[in-house]
Amino acid sequence: MNGDLMSTLLMFAVLILIFYFFMFRPENKKKKALESMRDSLKVGDSVITIGGINGVVSYIKDDKIVIESGADRVRIEFEKWAISTNVTANEAAAKARAEAKKTKK
Repeated sequence: MNGDLMSTLLMFAVLILIFYFFMFRPENKKKKALESMRDSLKVGDSVITIGGINGVVSYIKDDKIVIESGADRVRIEFEKWAISTNVTANEAAAKARAEAKKTKK
């Protein structure tokens, strides 16, 4: 009976470890990467919000960001957490990968 209890507890511990490594850890890494991206935003960066609005950063406050969208230069204020993609940084990273690939050949 004591062995059954130990094996059951061991199985629960293994299950918790599996959940941690396959679910919680990758999610935390993703959150940290998004937070880092949002903290590194600067004026002039092209961004996309979680709602799909494209624009250029025109002003950054503590927790808020103002983007300029469209040809009529409409300015909209968002919370920083509403920014999903930094297009400028993604394009720069893609360009760097392409350059690295060229130098490898």
